[in-house]
Amino acid sequence: MSYILGYDPDTLREQVDLRRCKDRLDELGDQRSLPALLERVWLLKVLGKLEDALVVSEQAVRVARMAGTRKDLLRARVLHATVQQFRGAYAAAVHELNMCTEEAEGQGWTALAAFACQHRGKVHYDAGDYGAARADFKRALFLRQESGAPEDQLESTLLAIEAADRRRHAASVAS
Repeated sequence: MSYILGYDPDTLREQVDLRRCKDRLDELGDQRSLPALLERVWLLKVLGKLEDALVVSEQAVRVARMAGTRKDLLRARVLHATVQQFRGAYAAAVHELNMCTEEAEGQGWTALAAFACQHRGKVHYDAGDYGAARADFKRALFLRQESGAPEDQLESTLLAIEAADRRRHAASVAS
């Protein structure tokens, strides 16, 4: 069951069913399992509760570090970086996502590398670096195609490439 209704073509942010997100957050309560923590982080983030999302994302990284796999830890770190992005801490988010992308690619975890690369592109996009955003989105598209990603992931990446192109073009016309 997806809470994502689509993506805003200008901001690239998820458009979510707020009621279902709030209800799910209530259902999760204070569960401490890694999957529950990761889901809580995402829900808090899309609901705009960024301080709570930051605290829970840091907890999720600690839990993943202690009890999860290396892939679990990378997923938790990517999610933590997206919270930093939403809070406007772009340099910290890019730094974290650089390390996550490099590790995932180095381990041959193509789908996870694509996930990290896509999110790094979104950070660059929010920061106004549309060239870097486009490069990351193109890399994510290649990795997603290579890993046999589902159609909705490919479509969201293509939407992001188009948005970065529009923004780059608009910036060049304005200057």
